[in-house]
Amino acid sequence: MQRTYKTGTYADRQSQDMSTRFDTKIAVLLREDLETWQRLNVTAFLVSGLGSQVPELIGEPYEDADGVAYLPMFRQPVLVFEGTEETLTAARTRALSRALPRALFTGDLFSTGHDDANRAAVRAVPTADLDLVGLAVHGPRNAVDKVLKGARMHP
Repeated sequence: MQRTYKTGTYADRQSQDMSTRFDTKIAVLLREDLETWQRLNVTAFLVSGLGSQVPELIGEPYEDADGVAYLPMFRQPVLVFEGTEETLTAARTRALSRALPRALFTGDLFSTGHDDANRAAVRAVPTADLDLVGLAVHGPRNAVDKVLKGARMHP
């Protein structure tokens, strides 16, 4: 059973074609002071935004050996980063200047209960005053890397 949960050696991963390099990158940047449940919640909400607006990110549906169907998922990995409030603000500014597809999550959304209230909470605050706790971006690898300058991989 233990082998089931291990990723194997580097050579094993290479032989399984896990070294695929994509021309684009999906990245989530989280504010470093979030609680664990908040990090998970924010990540889930943010990537749903990218998937809905960039259909080419979505792969084909899954099916198990018994023919049970499952929904399609992203066709490439989602990389999760963390940073300070200042890092998030700078990343949002760089994402906007590069016109990259992006999703945001603000601190106000932790206290809303539905989608209409979420949109109203964001709409009520000027861009510069948003309490950013998460940002997701998609685009060419080098552009996303520049947006994420100063962020670090999530532990």
